[in-house]
Amino acid sequence: MLGLEGLGVPAGFALTLLSALLCIWYGVKNWNRGHLSDDEARRKQAWAREEQKVEENL
Repeated sequence: MLGLEGLGVPAGFALTLLSALLCIWYGVKNWNRGHLSDDEARRKQAWAREEQKVEENL
């Protein structure tokens, strides 16, 4: 029937569809979520300024 002999092929087909649905759900859930909080952004900027000072002294 439709070339789906055995248990492995239908299971692989079902798991492929399930993984695609999970990827779509995860993407929709995290669509507009920022990757850095305000505190993390400030720490990153402070680190960059200090790194620049160190490079200037070298």
